[in-house]
Amino acid sequence: MAKRNKEMGLFEAYEKDPIKADLDIFGRVTDDSRRGFLHKSGLLAMMAVVGSNIPFASNMPSGLIPAALANTTEPFSVKGKDGLIYLNDKPINAETPLHLLDDEFTPANRFFIRNNGNPPALESIDVKNWTLEISGESCENPTKFTIDELKSKFKHHTYALTLECGGNGRSEFNPPAKGNQWNQGAVACGRWTGVRLKDVLKSCGIKKDAVYIGYYGADVHLSGDPTKVVISRGCTIEKALENEALIAWAYEGADIPYQNGFPLRLVVGGWPASVSGKWLTKIVIRNKEHDGEKMTGQSYRVPCSPVAPGSKVPNDQMCVIESMPVKSIVTYPISGIEHKLSDKLSLRGKAWAGDLAVKSMEVSIDFGATWQKAKINKPLNKLAWQTWSADVKFPQQGYYEVWAKATDANGISQPVILPGWNPRGYLNNACHRIAVQVV
Repeated sequence: MAKRNKEMGLFEAYEKDPIKADLDIFGRVTDDSRRGFLHKSGLLAMMAVVGSNIPFASNMPSGLIPAALANTTEPFSVKGKDGLIYLNDKPINAETPLHLLDDEFTPANRFFIRNNGNPPALESIDVKNWTLEISGESCENPTKFTIDELKSKFKHHTYALTLECGGNGRSEFNPPAKGNQWNQGAVACGRWTGVRLKDVLKSCGIKKDAVYIGYYGADVHLSGDPTKVVISRGCTIEKALENEALIAWAYEGADIPYQNGFPLRLVVGGWPASVSGKWLTKIVIRNKEHDGEKMTGQSYRVPCSPVAPGSKVPNDQMCVIESMPVKSIVTYPISGIEHKLSDKLSLRGKAWAGDLAVKSMEVSIDFGATWQKAKINKPLNKLAWQTWSADVKFPQQGYYEVWAKATDANGISQPVILPGWNPRGYLNNACHRIAVQVV
């Protein structure tokens, strides 16, 4: 049976069941008087969130949102981010409106946030002494590296890599799938700098029986229990050994943003972004498919064969998502604009295709009845998204939708309607569309 998804906003959780919210979010258990904290871990979790010691914690009633979080008129936001749409605050999840993805590469302040737990406290991150352990049953020489050692022992590389949440576009599935109801903005592409994962793994020795790698990070479980792993996913050894898989410390020429994995992140472009572990502390080389948290059951898996919408699919008939499907978005203009009939409308956007390149790009103004070729530019490197552009002319005044469709190097195109339904709402690559009022 699938585990219940616990992701919801802070206020939503307390409104629904304040005592349970205390437990789920902070790991807080109280005594019979409904005050205090029976376990230190719950108090520590709340202190981390409010940013200070709580001297009278033993008197604190249960089931109350800490006033530091509740008594504010300011919309929830995250320092260093701009314009994002927040889906949750515990854990923090936020997507980017598509018109804010119009830059060739996504600026750090526009990079979406996808968390399963809480990031490690910023003040606890000691970059100088941060270590990455390489181990696992198929590792010949387990080794720990500091970030300085990674920088000094291995050649540096920079690649533009596309990261997209496996559930991006989930909001369009019907019957609805549980989880964050992403629209289309859980995607980004920017230039990551670090060392090749394969160089580091090979320096530690890869046994002949290696088939997979898995990662671990320093993020904290929502319960506050330090023994619980938040997420530990991975990829095949073949994917791990490709040139573009990085252990990165920089994004767009600066430190990786805190919410996106500072100070060290595994970056594996083209596969679900959950494979690219944030706040990276450990990589294991496995002699079997990695079985870490959110690698098994129904997490980041789709039915191995097509199923009818609403079907219950047994775990043994679910397959791990690997390469993401071909997809495109319109980043200019913003949906809902007015446009003069006498002028051509210039369109811009991005397209990507998991492990493949995008071969062609088309747009339609008549609900997909006919298609017009768009210009598609080559990617900066393998696994980077590609920019596209087109000019369209409208025949008369009225309401139009501009649809965008990409085709990958194998000749596979985006579907114009929702692709195959799956229980968790993954891999929605239906054509993106914007509204235009021609006047």
